[in-house]
Amino acid sequence: MAAGGARAAAGDAGDRIFLHPTSFEAFEENLRGFRRGLKETGYVEGENIAIEFRWADGQIDRLPQLAADLVRRRVAVIATASPPAAFAAKEASATIPIVFGMAQDPVKLGLVASLARPGGNLTGINFLLAELTAKRLELLREMVPAAKRLAVLVNPNQVSNMESTLQEVRAGARAMGLHIRVLNVGTSREIDAAFAGFEHERPDALFVSSGTLFTGRRVQLTQWAAHHRIPASYAGREYVEAGGLMSYGKQHGGSLSSVRRLCRSYPQGREARGPAGGAVE
Repeated sequence: MAAGGARAAAGDAGDRIFLHPTSFEAFEENLRGFRRGLKETGYVEGENIAIEFRWADGQIDRLPQLAADLVRRRVAVIATASPPAAFAAKEASATIPIVFGMAQDPVKLGLVASLARPGGNLTGINFLLAELTAKRLELLREMVPAAKRLAVLVNPNQVSNMESTLQEVRAGARAMGLHIRVLNVGTSREIDAAFAGFEHERPDALFVSSGTLFTGRRVQLTQWAAHHRIPASYAGREYVEAGGLMSYGKQHGGSLSSVRRLCRSYPQGREARGPAGGAVE
């Protein structure tokens, strides 16, 4: 999640852009694209803009206070990368421009009036991960055609994301004849507990929802999946890079087995943070 900053006047490196993801580790790769997007529009860190980072470390209840602090600093722009952060920024100011990047539909969430005419002081990018849920299920079924039982990990602390994911998963599972078991996990310990339960009731495949919790815990998730030898579908390439067996979604996601990979041919996620940086400009 992110809450962020101020646009610098040309040649004034004292002005700031604040960026506030859940944790630096979970968002580090995306920051490279964000900086690149700013650079492409003429803003270079250390030359005519300074970027200062603030981290909530997954504590969503801290976002309103952090957003209010940014408003008190009279920042020129607030950049966010999750619905909770965007809502916190929206509540804190009706005048400061807010730029978001998120997987959920901002219109359905009530952040903007429409994609064509967002209105108010919010605009941004929708990465359309919810729309990829059905495709992820299709690919998972192709890779594991005998699968009948599917475990689905969702974070109950991100209600909108959980609801949209489950709606798509349930519809797709019905069409494919898959029996799904929904596991609500909101902490690292709950992830451990969910996988411990697989000792007694092992699924044929695992579907991991998108979200900052899972991205930040990708090593934990992929190691547990490998330990249990469970094929899994993740929302981003970084899971595969952490050792995941299968992935499809943002960041040039693809499917990965022990001997082959299927990659998408166009950029999303990490690479799409470049346009997000440009949108701030």
